[in-house]
Amino acid sequence: MNSNMENAAGQMASSRLLCALGLCVKAGKVIFGVPMICDALRRGGKNTPLLILEASDTSENTHKKITDKCKYYGVKHIRLCQNGEQLSAAVGKSSHIGAVAVTDKGLCQLIEKYI
Repeated sequence: MNSNMENAAGQMASSRLLCALGLCVKAGKVIFGVPMICDALRRGGKNTPLLILEASDTSENTHKKITDKCKYYGVKHIRLCQNGEQLSAAVGKSSHIGAVAVTDKGLCQLIEKYI
């Protein structure tokens, strides 16, 4: 019984996380994909990533690249339980996405509540 309740709670938190990501997209505060995120980190400025969310199924090379960039630029990085397809669906994209970055402090706090 406890296992079922924990599983249901985990699914609800996951659903809320994905809904919060959708809200971030509607607000225009998301950067999609690893190359665009790395470019935004290098440029800095107003749309600098504050939180990077990585899909669970990225390759070892992609994971290392994101981890290294986040350490270098001092950006919080979280590897999600959701895969690239689930992440893509949450942000309204049809192709596989390895990572997304949130650029608004308040929205980052919202997302961190559900992780």
